[in-house]
Amino acid sequence: MTASNRRLFFALWPDEQQRSHLRSDLDAVLPTLDGRVVPPDNWHVTLVFIGLFPTSRVPELIAAAKSIPQTEIELTFDRVDFWKRPRIACLRASIVPPGLLEMVAALHELLEGFGFVPEARTYQPHLTLARKASAHSQAALGRPIRTLWRGFELLESVSTRSGVSYLPVNQGLLADS
Repeated sequence: MTASNRRLFFALWPDEQQRSHLRSDLDAVLPTLDGRVVPPDNWHVTLVFIGLFPTSRVPELIAAAKSIPQTEIELTFDRVDFWKRPRIACLRASIVPPGLLEMVAALHELLEGFGFVPEARTYQPHLTLARKASAHSQAALGRPIRTLWRGFELLESVSTRSGVSYLPVNQGLLADS
């Protein structure tokens, strides 16, 4: 990756209150997971992964994303699943809210204007809890975790000495004020 490109994605990005709520709800689950547990500061729900994107066009992308309605999304995670490829344990929601699917479709449409070709697979909202996980890292949650989201963020994946960090490109810019 060169300085002229950034590795970007759109996501539901929890605020500190949401992270705290998720941490307390996951206290019993996290110690049972095999693999490398994802730090809470990196928790998010990816909407659309963009990949390498020209740095010079990021302001244009942010301006275009402001046109997407920021509807309130309620997402209820009810299980921890294991995905063989890419070997992750993740929170999953059995029911995907229509508003979330509409937001993802609007982001795909927006990105097509930038030459982005969206993946053909069905969108499955999830929050990755552990990487390099084992197949037995799956179970229904004893109590579903209800989350409420009021907007999305453009995030950058940044490699550091201690691993990957996800950083808002312009935190709060896309969320409702």
